[in-house]
Amino acid sequence: MNIAAFIARRIAFNQQRSFSRFVIRLSIGATVISVAIMILTLAFASGFQKTISQKVFSFWGHIRIQSFDAPPVAIAEEYPVEKNDSVLQLRQYDPRIKSVQAFATKNAILKTTQTIEAVLLKGVEQGYDFSNLQNFLVEGRWVQFTDSGYSNEINLSSYTAGQLNLKVNDQVLIYFIPKGGTPRPRKLTVAGIFKTGIEDYDRHIAIGDLKLIQRMNDWDSTLVGGYEIFLHDYELMDPVSDNIVSQLPLGMKSTTIKNIYPNIFDWLALQNKTIAIVLIIMVVIATLNLITCLLILVLERTRMIGVLKALGARNNMVQKIFLYHGAVITFIGLLLGNVIGLGVCWLQQRYGFIPLPEDAYWMSKAVADVVWWQILVVDIATFLICFLVLLIPTVIVRKVRPVKAIRFS
Repeated sequence: MNIAAFIARRIAFNQQRSFSRFVIRLSIGATVISVAIMILTLAFASGFQKTISQKVFSFWGHIRIQSFDAPPVAIAEEYPVEKNDSVLQLRQYDPRIKSVQAFATKNAILKTTQTIEAVLLKGVEQGYDFSNLQNFLVEGRWVQFTDSGYSNEINLSSYTAGQLNLKVNDQVLIYFIPKGGTPRPRKLTVAGIFKTGIEDYDRHIAIGDLKLIQRMNDWDSTLVGGYEIFLHDYELMDPVSDNIVSQLPLGMKSTTIKNIYPNIFDWLALQNKTIAIVLIIMVVIATLNLITCLLILVLERTRMIGVLKALGARNNMVQKIFLYHGAVITFIGLLLGNVIGLGVCWLQQRYGFIPLPEDAYWMSKAVADVVWWQILVVDIATFLICFLVLLIPTVIVRKVRPVKAIRFS
């Protein structure tokens, strides 16, 4: 029988009322709260970063191929480039690339009988993969294309549709204003309405047919504004962008969306500092509570320590009692902390009971993205730190003398 473990279990699960029992429960509660908060912090921060990043990527891809003269911003017209098979075949060159799709944008004015609204019309080709945008569709469907001519359909954001008082299947006049020319109107039908939650997108972007933009710009069918590249793993944007430069035709450049939207990704990067601060605070709280608990326990059990030493127990065995006891407290705290933290994450994903102001956070509810290796690191790191801290109070055990300890009251 492991005597140290047996005594530790009897102390830990002692049902008699005592101050140490209260302190033990308090320490377990503090560990539970600390672990649960760490899990929730990681899950909600990861969900926030992932959701915002995916919204940005869904509209513009992970990498953009454009003319060298193109402005380094997202919401602006592009300089035309020639369609090139070498760009469309980048998937064969780099398997990390999921898709390559052509696009072009053009400033326009939408007009109804009551009001007008300025938009940047993003034109896409037949066969465009709308699956990346599907979660944003609120009503209707995405534009459909024709084999001859251009599609007379348009997708508007819920903000633009609300400003113009338009609904699905309503018609709207769109005016393209060329430099030094007269406005060129076209009548389009609202095929669907989308909402991203990102103000820049919802206030400015509409989606239509690339052929319409080519006609309004007097381009032939070989000219486009650029290419969007979607990757299987968005974290590989930088290496893939650097890798494909050598395959691009002269006059084209490769830019990651992080470089086009630096303010957004700098904002997301700040979340990592917040995460680190919260984790450090929670670990400190858990360890300090554990130290306090064991110090009180050692003082309360001084007479027991004296009796054990008088009976021949060595310092190592007595120390093991408190190490086992501390390990039990830490393990119970980790177990309950994981249950509570993961349980809240599951409830949030299922019911979304934590709302967020969409105009400030670009999402209507908090998103919990549980990354299992992060949870494992939190558990292992917390247990190791707490176990190392357990060595501090047990040093007192070595200095306890049996005679004085038995007399201690």
